[in-house]
Amino acid sequence: MLNCYSLFKPVIEQPGQINQHGHMHIVTWNVNSLNVRLPHVLGFLNEHRPDILALQETKVPDEKFPRAEIEAAGYHVAFSGQKTYNGVAIISKSEATGIVTDLPGLDDPQRRVLAATIDEQRIINLYVPNGQEVGSEKYDYKFRWLGALRDYLKSELSRHERLVVLGDYNIAPADIDIYNPKRWQGKIMCSEPERGMFCSLLALGLTDTIRALYPDKPMHSWWDYRLNAYQRGWGIRIDHILATAAVTPRAAGVYQDERGKERPSDHAPVWLEIM
Repeated sequence: MLNCYSLFKPVIEQPGQINQHGHMHIVTWNVNSLNVRLPHVLGFLNEHRPDILALQETKVPDEKFPRAEIEAAGYHVAFSGQKTYNGVAIISKSEATGIVTDLPGLDDPQRRVLAATIDEQRIINLYVPNGQEVGSEKYDYKFRWLGALRDYLKSELSRHERLVVLGDYNIAPADIDIYNPKRWQGKIMCSEPERGMFCSLLALGLTDTIRALYPDKPMHSWWDYRLNAYQRGWGIRIDHILATAAVTPRAAGVYQDERGKERPSDHAPVWLEIM
């Protein structure tokens, strides 16, 4: 089976490794409709106070984005949205600059990417196409999109030493990321070509921060709404935070309790603390 974890070595935390000048708390969360999940997001901001919160599947056109509510919580926000589908946003304590909302060379009306510079970190927020079914037209679109992303990341890596590429990748990179690998073998999000594309992103010079810190811990981030998947522990890890070597990961994890709340997203927030 394809395994790209060999492309990097695990990070071993050492006592006293904490930067005495502070650290940055970064979170990615597919909220599956910001209109529905706005109370969850505002509660999350109030409880955890992340420095950066990247959202996917906001499903809100720009003119209806709840900017006022988020700013009232003490945050800046940048967003790129559309009605009913897709949509990405970056909520941050510091204002974002250098915003990009399209992948160069890809003529695509779907709002799936949002890049910005925040406190000297280049943040690229992604909602990668799901692909629907292996071999389908949407599966082909997923690879066209990922190819354009890879080209864009090559360019961004040449300009930004501190680069964080996060979001809903709709890819489970290895069997450890799936509650039942045999059941998912060859299926969408777990097919070998999709895993190969994920490996090719790492090969550009990016590290899967969760796996670097915790190589043997599943840390699922998505549970289907059907069949009581969350209650049964039937999860997979498809939300990732990749980073360059200059971004030192101190700790990472999944705020799994968000998936157990009333009217939750089917995704839980994934977090990374960097120095």
